[in-house]
Amino acid sequence: MHSREEKLEALGRVLDTLDILRVKCPWDAKQTNESLRANTIEEVYELTQALADNDAPNIRKELGDVLLHIFFYSKIGQEKGLYDIADVADALNDKLIFRHPHVFGDVNADNAHQVEVNWEQIKLKEKGGNKAVLDGVPAALPALIKAFRIQEKAANSGFDWEKPADVWEKVKEEISEVQAEIDANELDRDALEEEFGDLMFSVINAARLYKVNPENALERCNRKFIKRFNHIEAEAKKQGLKPSDLTLDQLEALWQQAKTL
Repeated sequence: MHSREEKLEALGRVLDTLDILRVKCPWDAKQTNESLRANTIEEVYELTQALADNDAPNIRKELGDVLLHIFFYSKIGQEKGLYDIADVADALNDKLIFRHPHVFGDVNADNAHQVEVNWEQIKLKEKGGNKAVLDGVPAALPALIKAFRIQEKAANSGFDWEKPADVWEKVKEEISEVQAEIDANELDRDALEEEFGDLMFSVINAARLYKVNPENALERCNRKFIKRFNHIEAEAKKQGLKPSDLTLDQLEALWQQAKTL
């Protein structure tokens, strides 16, 4: 591993290279906050994929791509006379110290949960911080992740189930409401969508209470399904067929076979 000085020198080299590219490369020279935004989102998703794969070489590569975007936005801010990378780093350092009074001050926090509870209170006191607890949940988050973060923040403010097992009555209630909507004489699609939303929200809440990240859990299920369905498709192809050519019994047999692999 590198020394602190070597790390700083490496970061400096990237900043120097970006300065040159911003002047001499036509593509880099024309980039703006707006033009980079979609690429930034893509890079973060690629990083999360590498993390899910536990692929160290690819994680290193994708971290570099994300870091480049941070440096790029800081460079654009510098050109506009708004801020530079030092301002970004200083603001981050100030925030880290301010939000960790149990390390840099005299506040006690004996466990991670207490730290999270303290954070929510600190954010409400910060200058330019959240005016309400749920203001800190970005509106653009995917719905599943957003639901989890909403529930986390509400729980850290004291709005939570007394014990995890209590959530299952709520899950059962939401399942029955979905079923009731389906069984209604005239199916109301809008109402059914709302009931499914309530059900999914309650299941995400259950995962949170049992210390399971629902995004990770669902992605794990996605990968498992893809692997098993790919097996079905491969076996069908050996017979010159597609999955749609097989009967339900044949598909089920191959699915059960895939589960043993």
